[in-house]
Amino acid sequence: MLTVLNNKGVLVRLLETIAGLRTALSEMGAGQTIGLVPTMGALHLGHQSLIKRAIAENDAVVVSIFVNPLQFSPHEDLDRYPRDVERDYQLCANLGVKAIFAPTPQEMGIDPYALAVNLETSLVIPPKMMMTGLCGAFRKGHFEGVATIVTKLLNIVQPTRAYFGQKDAQQLAIIRRLVKDLNLPVEIRSCPIVREASGLALSSRNQYLTPLEQKQALVLSRSLQAAKVTFQEGERSRETLMAIANAELAKVPEVSVQYLELVDPDTLEPLHRIETAGLLAIAAFVGKTRLIDNVILRQRQPIIAIDGPAGAGKSTVTRRVAEALNLTYLDTGAMYRAITWLVMRSRIPLDDEVGIAELVESAHIEFRRTPTQTRVYINNNDVTEAIRTTEVTANVSAIARLAAVRRVLVRQQQLWGEKGGIVAEGRDIGTNVFPDAECKIYLTASVSERARRRLPDLHAQGQTDIDLAELERDIQQRDYSDSTRAIAPLRQASDAIEVVTDNLTIEEVTQRILQVYQKALSQSF
Repeated sequence: MLTVLNNKGVLVRLLETIAGLRTALSEMGAGQTIGLVPTMGALHLGHQSLIKRAIAENDAVVVSIFVNPLQFSPHEDLDRYPRDVERDYQLCANLGVKAIFAPTPQEMGIDPYALAVNLETSLVIPPKMMMTGLCGAFRKGHFEGVATIVTKLLNIVQPTRAYFGQKDAQQLAIIRRLVKDLNLPVEIRSCPIVREASGLALSSRNQYLTPLEQKQALVLSRSLQAAKVTFQEGERSRETLMAIANAELAKVPEVSVQYLELVDPDTLEPLHRIETAGLLAIAAFVGKTRLIDNVILRQRQPIIAIDGPAGAGKSTVTRRVAEALNLTYLDTGAMYRAITWLVMRSRIPLDDEVGIAELVESAHIEFRRTPTQTRVYINNNDVTEAIRTTEVTANVSAIARLAAVRRVLVRQQQLWGEKGGIVAEGRDIGTNVFPDAECKIYLTASVSERARRRLPDLHAQGQTDIDLAELERDIQQRDYSDSTRAIAPLRQASDAIEVVTDNLTIEEVTQRILQVYQKALSQSF
């Protein structure tokens, strides 16, 4: 085992064996969330964005650095693929990675001799339909190799979450399908494409480009942007969107386009018309270098995710923001109350986690808007008033902390998010529920400010024996508990804008969030 000294003087383990990595992971302790960032090295700012997000969302992060022979065909650039291992190790260490996993092919079960003489090896085979288009049409065997090594890494590390870039959109879709079909207990997180100031998508292969080729390569992002502008103006047909992109590509004949396709971002099936979302993807040769890029064309209203500690005023402000923008306020608290009502009505003991897990898997919650209010339904039962009873209030905390309940409600919230047009608040809305929200806010206030706001309410409820100092200590303890809890810990998303509400009125906070929202929309690629 080797170690790397980071810029804070802390030794970071560089592990080359599966046994060493598993031992290091076991030493991190039970209940720790683990983030995995699989890479092939030659790390750039795009990789750094994945690592930073993983660090923000997990207790510990493992970065794997492995140039996978299985995903290169004989005529591709395996031997030429850029490598800078010392720099990669130091970068990971300085970012705060807990362990770097850099195995040999043999350690990953790949025999170079067997590959050289075409001997068979065990492979994970994704659905054929997902590999026949886009890059799969030109890189035979590539995605079988990707799927095999990613499955091995997920099995070796057993992470809570694994992080992949949106630039490799076909790979991302295949890995998500793989995880779903094999029931692998990991969340796959996609991260936005990171671009140079010029608009060129970052890639380890960009270093192959000459200065002239770098300028020529910009036509890829320009063509996608031209199609996106047309989409935003209302165009939905494949023929027109492709024509717009191709017209831009034709302006730089030195760039040899391998493919330009419009497909469903999840299934990768070709689209003739975008109904909800489309992936416009391109691959091209600039000189001898093959580059890829893409853009998601999504027909949905924006999502605003507001996170922050208790007492920062999230609920009131979130409702105000939703009203100002005519968006739907997603009342996540009402959802947990509805599940609590259902458990109590079914007479399942609150400590019977197995029974509750069975019950909630088939639960369906709806918010139905009327001219005067939004009504809450669960399994077609109107529970708007019932979920506000003292009995439900007394038991909702016990239900909300159950992983099975959390999993079901996050899934339902994400289904609502597919059409967008919602504003939601909580502890991990921007980091977990809607990581692709167009606007993320971290609403906070100092402990003293939150105590000052809360104290009059407690006194009005008859709790006059509580003083300000005691309340501040309670709030500090609550913050610590919320940020270290195993399920849905409080964390600020790496791309969230912090809004400190000290000395601000509700109206001032609302206006500030609206300004952030408008700016976020104007800056989207």
